[in-house]
Amino acid sequence: MDRICFQLKVKPERLEEYRERHAHVWPEMLLEIAASGRHNYSLFLRSDGLLIGYFETDDLTASQAYLETSAVAADWERDMGAFFDDLEGGRPDQGFDRLYEVFNLDDQLNTATGNRTTS
Repeated sequence: MDRICFQLKVKPERLEEYRERHAHVWPEMLLEIAASGRHNYSLFLRSDGLLIGYFETDDLTASQAYLETSAVAADWERDMGAFFDDLEGGRPDQGFDRLYEVFNLDDQLNTATGNRTTS
């Protein structure tokens, strides 16, 4: 399982509309995200427009490929692309800056305790 974290920058003048759009994501888009193999997906937005996203997937390459060929995702991402700085016409779901994990508490606890779970 890969834990994927990424960042994008929402244009400050579009923050409120971005929040509103994500309060009611199209049901068919929600289904496409799930069908792409992404789960435990969250977005976090700071007041200056910094957006941090997180999801888990078994195969990021396959997930990206699935969404890249989805007509529903293409429509959603075309609408969302205008909200972001520095995408240069690209799709947010394909052009995000990935952040790489350098620490995970559960992984290190499992290693340190010989894979015993903690409560």
